[in-house]
Amino acid sequence: MSESLTQLDRLGEQLGRLRLGRSAARLATLLDDAARRELSYSDFLEELLTGEISDKQQRNTTMRVAMAHFPFQKTLEEFDFKFQPSLDPKTIRELATGRFIGNADNVLLLGPPGVGKTHLAVAIGMKACALGYRTLFASAATLLNALTKAQSENRLEEKLKQLTQPKLLIVDEIGYLPFDRMGANLMFQLISRRYERGSVLITSNQSLTGWAEVFGDAVIATAILDRLLHHATTINIKGESYRLKEKRKAGLLARARAAEESLET
Repeated sequence: MSESLTQLDRLGEQLGRLRLGRSAARLATLLDDAARRELSYSDFLEELLTGEISDKQQRNTTMRVAMAHFPFQKTLEEFDFKFQPSLDPKTIRELATGRFIGNADNVLLLGPPGVGKTHLAVAIGMKACALGYRTLFASAATLLNALTKAQSENRLEEKLKQLTQPKLLIVDEIGYLPFDRMGANLMFQLISRRYERGSVLITSNQSLTGWAEVFGDAVIATAILDRLLHHATTINIKGESYRLKEKRKAGLLARARAAEESLET
């Protein structure tokens, strides 16, 4: 008995040295299960290694999701496609395969506030993390602040290199706040640096014809769009706001209208 325990300890230590922590922690249970099921040596080894690979992939995905800085975690399975009939689920599921990232293509999700653009962006980003792609999520305002700060500290080149490294860069909420000329220039430099090197996924409440106003310069807006749209999937969402839907369910809109009418009389 003691000899068996000693061997078990040695095996556990050796698995630990090989960084097979899952198997080291569960070795006794795995051995008992293999004996009960009368597994062959090769079947036992295959199951052990398959479990290790799965565990390692999950840890790596968790790490990539943490490094992506998503504002929340949402999946495509949670998205209500029936509420947004203008969306083609097949197109979104194709994006979720990550092929556009492998090809360094871009994605533009356009539509009014509340229609689920950010949900879709996060869900696609989560899929990218699971597929092994390094991903970064940032609002347009956060990204612009980071670039402006780097420029003022003479670190712009360093920052641009850093923002070129993720295979997928998600820029949320372009169009909610206008860019000044310097900000538009900085965004152009970033998009140019990533052109055909890494994918950019953008959400915007503005149609593409309104980007000249967003960037305050038609020439810069055209140059940015030229690079983004060269290899891109553009999706226009024309449905109702999810937030208004939830408020309507809760009866908040009806109560608000009633309150307005009482004030007017």
